[in-house]
Amino acid sequence: MGRILAIDYGTKRTGLAVTDPLRIIATALETVETSALIGYLKKYFQKEVVDEVAIGLPKQLNNQDSETAPAVRKFVETFKNTFPEIPISLVDERFTSSMAQRVMIEGGMKKKDRQVKGNVDKISATIILQSYMDSKR
Repeated sequence: MGRILAIDYGTKRTGLAVTDPLRIIATALETVETSALIGYLKKYFQKEVVDEVAIGLPKQLNNQDSETAPAVRKFVETFKNTFPEIPISLVDERFTSSMAQRVMIEGGMKKKDRQVKGNVDKISATIILQSYMDSKR
C-alpha cells in the first residue's frame, strides 16, 4: 500500500505532509518553494510509493473560491499532466492556517518558531491530510 501525500499549495511556499505506508499517521514532510515543487515531487515519487494526493482548496466562508483558488486549480492541472497515474482529491482547507497556529501554541512551540511561515505550511498540510483521512473512514 502506498502513501497519501497532502499539498498545501501556496504562491511562494508549499507545505507537504504524508502518511506512513500503512496510512495510519499523518506527518509533516517539508516546505518547498513553489517554483521547485514539481521537481521535488518527481524526486519524492521515485523514492516513495504514493497512491493518491490530497490538495487543499482554499474557500471563503460563503463556500466560494478564495483569491488563491485559481492558482491551486492551475497547479492541479499541471500535476495531472505531469503525474497522470496519481489520483487527486481536493480538500476544503478553510481555517487550516489558524488551526495550525493553534496547534503550534498548544504544542508549546516557541514564538520565534511559530513565526517561521514554513512551519505553518507543513502543519497546514498535515491538517489537510488528517481531514482527508478522516473523511475516508
